[in-house]
Amino acid sequence: MSRFRTEYFLAGRLASSGGGRRNGVMTRIAMLSVALGMAVMIVALAVIAGFKGEITAKLVGFGAHVQVVHLDGNNSYETSPIRLDQPFLAGLPAIPDFKEVHPYAIKGGIIRTDEAMQGVVLKGVDAGYDWDFFREHLAEGDLPRIGDTVRHKDLLISASLARGLRLGTGDRVEMLFIREGAMPRRDLFKVSGIYDTGFDELDRVAVMTDLRNVQRLNGWSPDEVSGFEITTTRFDRLDRFADDVFGLVVDSQADDGESLMTVSVRQRYPNIFDWLGAHDVNAAVVITVMLLVALFNMITALLIILLERTSMIGVLKTLGMTNRAIQRIFVIRSAYIIGRGLLWGNVTGIGLALLQRYTGLLRLDPASYFLAAVPIRIDWWQLVALNAATFALILALLTLPTLIVSRIRPGTSVRYE
Repeated sequence: MSRFRTEYFLAGRLASSGGGRRNGVMTRIAMLSVALGMAVMIVALAVIAGFKGEITAKLVGFGAHVQVVHLDGNNSYETSPIRLDQPFLAGLPAIPDFKEVHPYAIKGGIIRTDEAMQGVVLKGVDAGYDWDFFREHLAEGDLPRIGDTVRHKDLLISASLARGLRLGTGDRVEMLFIREGAMPRRDLFKVSGIYDTGFDELDRVAVMTDLRNVQRLNGWSPDEVSGFEITTTRFDRLDRFADDVFGLVVDSQADDGESLMTVSVRQRYPNIFDWLGAHDVNAAVVITVMLLVALFNMITALLIILLERTSMIGVLKTLGMTNRAIQRIFVIRSAYIIGRGLLWGNVTGIGLALLQRYTGLLRLDPASYFLAAVPIRIDWWQLVALNAATFALILALLTLPTLIVSRIRPGTSVRYE
């Protein structure tokens, strides 16, 4: 135990003495490179996690994790109806990570005003619908009145749609619905609220209303819907959850029943999730480059420290200290440098990430990135793992340059000094 205390003591003396001018400069450069590398890695991971988290949450908010629809109506806004009393519904609570299920119905239409017109998808939901997503992004007005004994013709539209059509809350708006072989059907609605998710690709077309409004427009009975939206508590297990739902749906279908299929959010938006997956490669490249830069500077600094302490190494060997013990002294010294670099890197990286998170200084083009500002999401467990892995990897690789200690001869080094 006393031997290790000696090595820690000598490493501390090396740190406090500062060494030569070159030694001090290279030590600062090495510490700065570790700090800069860690800051860049933290910001990169926070941005990538933010992109994946925000975009995924918005895609799920518009359409849940899994949808059960008619086999013939998956790629059209004129869907084939399915019965509301499906046998698979009773088995959903038994599926691991199941959260909730809600029926919905959709109808393609056109909103027309004196200034312009826009094609939209009118989505109807029932009284049990979870409005948390739209409530979080509600910019003006109120959510549609759903589930009352009186059917209200309220609409919840997006801010981009409201700007383009010059609509505000309380305005009456006409909608047109195309019918095959007949004149378009006209209907009047009232704008009850305006939401803004920043996801323009979906904001421009998604309009929410009462389920009964869509059923009436489609000419359906009260027990017919377009499908069911099913959510899970664990997105990281989505594929497994979707497979379980699919198995339940297939097992529950009667031979003469409706042909149903399940569609997960990954299957509905494959291009977006492929794009998000490509960010993992970008993160790996950033981390690799930053680690290599920090490692190169640390090795350079350690070699300079070793060469400037040649005489000290010779004296320690003369006093009987082993090569391994001397190597540990310089590894411990390197650990001090890495630790300080990681500390400042964390302060800088987390500070920049939090600044962007709460101010949104860096803006984006929603048409290209689906978001209005650079998103930030800090995973604290991931941050701890990144620090531990960086410290351990750099320190482990720094044992290699310390092998130069075994090539220093006590007599030569002391006589040279």
